[in-house]
Amino acid sequence: MTFISTKSCSDLVAEAESVISYISVDDAQKFLETGNAEFIDVRVYRELEKTGVIPGAHSCPRGLLEFWLDQESPYAREIFTLDKMFIFYCDNGWRSTLSTRLAQDMGLQNAHCLKGGLDRWTTAQGRVSPYHW
Repeated sequence: MTFISTKSCSDLVAEAESVISYISVDDAQKFLETGNAEFIDVRVYRELEKTGVIPGAHSCPRGLLEFWLDQESPYAREIFTLDKMFIFYCDNGWRSTLSTRLAQDMGLQNAHCLKGGLDRWTTAQGRVSPYHW
């Protein structure tokens, strides 16, 4: 059996970029200070342990996002029922771009992506805290 790709990962990211909204690092830092947003880190645990997280961020590995978002799922997370702004992020923004699109497709209101991810956040001297399980 031969695998024939009809879309590349770059195609999927580009499609998602065209329909989601982004939050700049400057705006995200303001939301962090005011507590007006929930930050969702979609990286895997070893990445969280290695580089830390935006203070107060919730870990939701991208591979579990659908199950945690779906409130009918036995794995549903209450965080996603809050009437809040959600800012998804990863290292460089690709996974969080796809995650933001998925969250919007599944009906999560007020979902946005951190432009440039944690890489841009740390370059701009954004605070990072150690991740604790």
